[in-house]
Amino acid sequence: MTQTLPAQTGVYETPNASKYLQQLCKHFGHKIPTSFDDTSGTLDFGFGRVTLAADDSRLVVQIPGGDTEGLDRAPEVIDKHLVRFAFREDFQNMTWSQA
Repeated sequence: MTQTLPAQTGVYETPNASKYLQQLCKHFGHKIPTSFDDTSGTLDFGFGRVTLAADDSRLVVQIPGGDTEGLDRAPEVIDKHLVRFAFREDFQNMTWSQA
């Protein structure tokens, strides 16, 4: 039986939100369709569209709900990449919540 996972939202409080949004989109753009500007972005993974938003103080990542395998790993994948991009801030993980 396939497990249906709820939508998830990750928040990272940082003054560098726009920088990290752009780095994530550029990085994943080598593998999947992406679009972005300074304050918003989308990552079109096989399981659905992940949206990103940045303002002066935080980065917000929204992962759609559903019943595919990639969904359960998506927060971990985003966090793993941010560990590399935000190493100067000693990033550990986003604060994730389910819808």
